[in-house]
Amino acid sequence: MSIEEAREVLAIEEQGLAAVREGIGEEFNQAVERILECPSRVVITGIGKSGIIGQKISATLNSTGTPSFFLHPVEAMHGDLGMVAASDVVIAISYSGETTELNALLVSLKKRGTSIIAMTGGRESTLARASDIVLDIQIPMEACPLGLAPTASTTATLAMGDALAVVLLRRNRFKAEDFRENHPGGSLGERLKVSVSKVMLKGEAVPSVLSGVTVAESVIVLNRENLGAVLIIDEKLKVLGIITDGDVRRAVAEGVDLKNVRVGKLMTASPITIREKMQAVDALSIMQQHEITILPIVGDQGEMIGILHLHDLLGKGEFRFLV
Repeated sequence: MSIEEAREVLAIEEQGLAAVREGIGEEFNQAVERILECPSRVVITGIGKSGIIGQKISATLNSTGTPSFFLHPVEAMHGDLGMVAASDVVIAISYSGETTELNALLVSLKKRGTSIIAMTGGRESTLARASDIVLDIQIPMEACPLGLAPTASTTATLAMGDALAVVLLRRNRFKAEDFRENHPGGSLGERLKVSVSKVMLKGEAVPSVLSGVTVAESVIVLNRENLGAVLIIDEKLKVLGIITDGDVRRAVAEGVDLKNVRVGKLMTASPITIREKMQAVDALSIMQQHEITILPIVGDQGEMIGILHLHDLLGKGEFRFLV
């Protein structure tokens, strides 16, 4: 019973995210441009659950190259408003758009000429009408059966904040080394300081097959090592190509006979490779630039030395490619 209820909650959350995704329009572009043009900082404000989500959005913006801070609406009305400059951009968060404390703050913000971007599900709300740009986070329903506790709406708000941060990251050409500089004390920063040889897989842990085998045979190795790719090599261990999970899925969808087709027909020839002395941070930049998760490590003659996977480099869940 509990499992089914949990699945129902997650399904409602998914529906909320889908609705927000489909609702993204030109206002999102306007918000991105307004923030990029901002000469100072992005101020996030909200109260209650929206405030908690706002704090996380502010932290994400800071770590990905967009200076930001969180401002509590009540504290703002008691002196902290002095932290906001006319040149700042304020992102005001309220799902209903009718939060009294937040809307009271908007009056003072507008007087000083601060740009206001609303994140709200209330398209005709007081917040929406007072804002320059409105990011619509309206969802079909909350996961709370009483419709009282913010659940799917806070998930949607957080996701919209992540979308903003990632798009801004890309527009600002924010690199992995910049991320490391913002996280000097973290485990991610430590991992990125080392050479590739310290984090790569080598020996029998490297999924590889000779160029003459069938795709079906390569899939056996692909499944066994579970890295998402298999390297194609010749008798001298020279890396000739790579086959990924995606290549196999596309081949199956196209009706390719995996038992009779050789890997050479399916592989990506001459894949991007790196040397083992390269710094991990530079390898990550290459992965980010080409949107790949696997890098073969080769020697002077192109021979296979090892393989680098994104998870071994960063740890699961600490980095996401742009979409």
